[in-house]
Amino acid sequence: VQLQASGGGLVQAGGSLRLSCTASGHTDSSHCTGWFRQAPGEERKFVAVISRTGGRTYYADSVKGRFTISRDNAKNTVYLQMNSLKSEDTAVYYCAADRDSIVGVPTDARRFDYWGQGTQVTVSS
Repeated sequence: VQLQASGGGLVQAGGSLRLSCTASGHTDSSHCTGWFRQAPGEERKFVAVISRTGGRTYYADSVKGRFTISRDNAKNTVYLQMNSLKSEDTAVYYCAADRDSIVGVPTDARRFDYWGQGTQVTVSS
């Protein structure tokens, strides 16, 4: 499975962006998919995750109420709608897929098997 993340860019504080993560390769079954982010000098951190069917989601406290994760399995794509962006949201955002989770929504990056290349999000204050 290959993941392609896109949609990053430069936005002013308070603005919005929508990231997309499109899977290709062995996509006959959907995977639990998460978003993580890494700011310069910091470790990669969990942002949001969605289960295979989209029935379950989970968010980091720092983005709860501002970010929404969703998916369109017909398009093999997971989205991250980011609203009310803050300067502290600036980071490279990565999507990742967990091939084993059926109904769970893991938040540990070590649980994820496939990773996209990352897309830069920069929020100016």
